[in-house]
Amino acid sequence: MKIVVLVKHVPDAQFDRHITGPGNTTDRDESILSELDEYALEAALQLAEERGGAKAGNEVIALSMGPSGAVNAVKKSLQIGAYSGVHLSDDALAGSDAAATSLALAATIRHLSADGRPVDLVLTGMASTDGETSLIPAQLAERLSLPQLTFASSLEVNGGTVVARRDAGSHSETVEAQLPALVSVTDQINEPRYPNFKGILAAKKKKIASLSLADIGVDPSEVGQAGSWTVVESAAARPPRTAGTIITDEGDAGIKLVDFLAAQKLL
Repeated sequence: MKIVVLVKHVPDAQFDRHITGPGNTTDRDESILSELDEYALEAALQLAEERGGAKAGNEVIALSMGPSGAVNAVKKSLQIGAYSGVHLSDDALAGSDAAATSLALAATIRHLSADGRPVDLVLTGMASTDGETSLIPAQLAERLSLPQLTFASSLEVNGGTVVARRDAGSHSETVEAQLPALVSVTDQINEPRYPNFKGILAAKKKKIASLSLADIGVDPSEVGQAGSWTVVESAAARPPRTAGTIITDEGDAGIKLVDFLAAQKLL
């Protein structure tokens, strides 16, 4: 089985986010592998290991798109256990929105299928922790003409069929599709493993393929700000929080609280 896992280099949530440049793009100087993508990677590793791992011909490929620093998301994925990595990087990709991003990723996945071994399964997280649009899985499935199973909280592959359970607030449903397919998973599907010393050493010997737009046959005009369907016209820092209202209890705190909530139209 050949599995491609999308992994993204996102700003570390421990630090404030900043918008930079004429395109109002996110400053990614302090970035890490998206936490939600680790669940997709763990799901892929479990599926591959159940089938005998690399010795049995299985592949788990971590794919990331972004500037030079985005390769660190791939390296972290290799340390966790991915078999190989792919980094799509090109100056023309800067400023790509979800539509342009999905176009480039779809072309990359087609490129990875051109070696005579088609991709059987594409796995993604439920969202990126920066944009949080959850648009890429659906757009990518459409561009690749793949059946899509979304927000899977459990996942298994039986022969040529992928089966997923989706949990809602009051019920669960089981859905399935024929391979090849695309599946997005939630943070309830598993407990991602951590890189151990052996994995970190092994990652240094694993291959990372660097691809450009020319390699995947995409014209620069189709991506970046030129190929995006949406554009950020302006951005501003969030205003600082104002001081809250302190209610001193002098025997009438309950009345004061009700009056405050009523004034805020919360009652």
